[in-house]
Amino acid sequence: MKTFISTLLFLALATAAFTQEEDSDYFEPLRAIEAWLDAQRDYENIPGISAGIVLDQELLWSEGFGYSDLGAEVAATDSTIYSICSISKLFTSIAILQLRDQGKLDLDDELQEHLPWFNLKQAYEDGGPITIRSLLTHSSGLPRESDYPYWTDPTFPFPTSDQIKEKLGEQETLYPPSTYFQYSNLGMALLGEVVAELSGMPYEDYIQKNILGKLNLKDTRPEMPEALHHGQLATGYSIESREGEREELAFFQARGIAPAAGFSSTVKDLAAFASWQFRALEEKDAPVLNGNTLREMQRVHWMDPDWETSWGLGFVVSKTEDNKTVVGHSGGCPGYLTQLWMIPSEKAAFIVMVNGLGVNVGRYATSMRNIFKAYEKAKEEEEVPEVNLEDYAGKYYGFWAGEALAVSWKGKLAVFYLRSQEQKKPALVMKHKEEDTFYRLRDDGEPGEEIRFERNAEGKVVRMWRHSSFMDKVGGK
Repeated sequence: MKTFISTLLFLALATAAFTQEEDSDYFEPLRAIEAWLDAQRDYENIPGISAGIVLDQELLWSEGFGYSDLGAEVAATDSTIYSICSISKLFTSIAILQLRDQGKLDLDDELQEHLPWFNLKQAYEDGGPITIRSLLTHSSGLPRESDYPYWTDPTFPFPTSDQIKEKLGEQETLYPPSTYFQYSNLGMALLGEVVAELSGMPYEDYIQKNILGKLNLKDTRPEMPEALHHGQLATGYSIESREGEREELAFFQARGIAPAAGFSSTVKDLAAFASWQFRALEEKDAPVLNGNTLREMQRVHWMDPDWETSWGLGFVVSKTEDNKTVVGHSGGCPGYLTQLWMIPSEKAAFIVMVNGLGVNVGRYATSMRNIFKAYEKAKEEEEVPEVNLEDYAGKYYGFWAGEALAVSWKGKLAVFYLRSQEQKKPALVMKHKEEDTFYRLRDDGEPGEEIRFERNAEGKVVRMWRHSSFMDKVGGK
């Protein structure tokens, strides 16, 4: 659904903390984000995209593009359920820290202390212990996976907990513990076993009772809801072939790998999950998890020797180009790619979920924020333009650049090229000069070349001229 178009008052209230300008709203950049994401869906031949933005603990905007199921033509929405795959690790990690806060474990405990049956061969006997902390930071030296081909067999035969245990003794460490970063779904699956062992209840029951239920995440589960497949649960599709086709992939359950990759959720629920985190960071005694503990999880606990790969306790911890700390996780399972990208200092979260492989959802989240930051930095035009900027807003087309979108932009016009695979700021910002003539604003604020708009006999804008070249307004004639 289009949350923002009919709720401009809500927008103004929910976005105030992002810009610290109480009278601002984000109708203009949201319009650019919508058009760009919709274009990316077509250009990358993605069946469906669901996306959302959280600002200051509120779901500011959410939207679905395309289809959650191509055959049945079920529209993608913010309530469409997707596999969130490795975002599952955040819930497992929170469960571990809950148990730590209850005094049931210590982060530097050896794994074998809590799982006596753990018999994976230690190839480096003098390398040190495999600890709970090293599993949370993917620095344990464990192999990436349990020894089954569940990612590549087209039936996706994920192992059960018992099957993982059966193979464990045949596997060995890749590195000495606490030496290198090695992403490990196996390690996180074993942490799920720790949760079950120390809580005295099945992992799924613990997660539902102590996290999902308390946060009222009704469409988030530690499994894929098969009864909703081809309906509310999006159908997963393969990477695009040379012929431009995507194959429907088999339904799967992650079973014993569920603590690492088995969860499903929606944009709305992930938005609520992010909003809870922003609240918890401000409260010492927040529900579900102590605020101090959440801050601890979202700090860097592991830095690889390359000084590029950093990790918190279950959380990816990195930084933006403008040096803001980013926390969260991405997910990639058969037919699904997802991203939960949070900037705690801005109380902002960007969520993207797609049901097709071979695309960069992280780029979508980054570009959504970039458009917002560009809008935040733009100066409000002091004088109200003598023309209606909406006359010029809309899509234009030229065979060199393809589609371009013109939108009102704090009293000016901004242009975004919709084929661009990444957005950092408007490709062009222009200020009104006279009649149907504008001029480009240079980066230093000085006027650049003139840009002229042409109208038809009915007075509608149909063409944009720049450097004696033109782009036609789509549907403008």
